[in-house]
Amino acid sequence: MAIRVYKKTTNGRRNASVNLHAEVTKKSPEKSLLAPLVRNSGRNVQGKITILGRGGGHKRRYRKIDFRRNKDGVAAVVVGIEYDPNRSAHIALLKYADGDLRYILAPKGLKAGETLISSPDPVDPKVGNSMPIKHIPTGLALHNIEMEPGAGGRLCRGAGMYARLTNKEGRWATIVLPSGEIRQVSMDCRATVGEVGNPDHANVVIGKAGRNRWKGRRPTTRGIAMSHHTHPHGGGSVSKGGREPSNSSGTFAKGGRTRRYGKSSDSRIIRRRRSKRYGQLKL
Repeated sequence: MAIRVYKKTTNGRRNASVNLHAEVTKKSPEKSLLAPLVRNSGRNVQGKITILGRGGGHKRRYRKIDFRRNKDGVAAVVVGIEYDPNRSAHIALLKYADGDLRYILAPKGLKAGETLISSPDPVDPKVGNSMPIKHIPTGLALHNIEMEPGAGGRLCRGAGMYARLTNKEGRWATIVLPSGEIRQVSMDCRATVGEVGNPDHANVVIGKAGRNRWKGRRPTTRGIAMSHHTHPHGGGSVSKGGREPSNSSGTFAKGGRTRRYGKSSDSRIIRRRRSKRYGQLKL
């Protein structure tokens, strides 16, 4: 069992659970692939707070992840699976035949000692191998998918995430994303076969406020407790006046659009994801 539920000994332990990280086989990180992680506490380059409720948290070091998978034609052995405090997914340390070490996102089912390869040519479509989408059979689950050839993986990088390759026609491949969105990506874009590991991440119950503080999440003030010129729900009343839940800028909290309009990739969206207020699409 990868999730352990605590006994109800205290209010903080009631209903709380913890991920045992059963897939992790390597405890200490590779020092050559570490980098300092400078905290900005939700502030931009001008020092102004742009994201509320950020600050504190445990000290971390960044793990350099190879999202491009561009070391082609060289076989790599999985040294071990590691925990990464900077992301929900686990990471795998690869040692290539020439001695090079790199981190990748650990797919579900990947074991230490297995051999992986990335190539611009067709290779065995087993879990963890990376190649252009034009060489991957339809129907497979993919993750770490590029949106532009050579730019590195951008889609489906969180724990348990994957997209389904449904069709290939001409220069474009059609994928179904976890949100239900159906979009096209170039056939020359690379992707990794399989699902991202650590799917139990979504089942963990925090249980107490202190665990969020360890993550750098500070307390959040309710909108109805603010003044009327600070939040749409504020204004001296204990009710929000029938208004749908929203944030301080007025964006709906349940199904509101947060993505910018007019992106160049909008033309490749075949069907947009359905709003939460009308139900979520299934993959």
